[in-house]
Amino acid sequence: MMQPTLKLLACAMFLAASACLDREQARKAIEAVQTDGAKPDVMPVMLNRELPFRYPPALYAKKVQGNVTLHIHIDSTGIVWPESTSVVESSGYPGLDSSAVAGSRELRFEPATTKGHPVSVSLKLPVFFRHPKGKPLAGDTILQPLRPKSVP
Repeated sequence: MMQPTLKLLACAMFLAASACLDREQARKAIEAVQTDGAKPDVMPVMLNRELPFRYPPALYAKKVQGNVTLHIHIDSTGIVWPESTSVVESSGYPGLDSSAVAGSRELRFEPATTKGHPVSVSLKLPVFFRHPKGKPLAGDTILQPLRPKSVP
């Protein structure tokens, strides 16, 4: 059975069998960087067209949802060091946590820069698992369809 792909959350609008977070949300999350030193002049930019986070099929079938916050280290070539990745905030579901960690190994970035030189950074990266038929979690934003204004 094919596992649905999880993207990073886009205005909390859920698509078919995927949870998503769009590039803008990912950019904002990356800008909340937690570095050991001074903040770089330019933050890393995610290059993945498809995000590599996979919803575990058993949890998807049960409509289990959750948020995982990862600590990742992106080196000066834009590669995530797998051994540096850890769960900072658990979703409460080991399967979601493990899936987030596993997916982080496939992330690729244009590296952060300081004064035009690539630098490594460590940051917190949120991963949101949402089922399209699941109930919104606390903190989720729900967009309502625009209603046309009635003309008097």
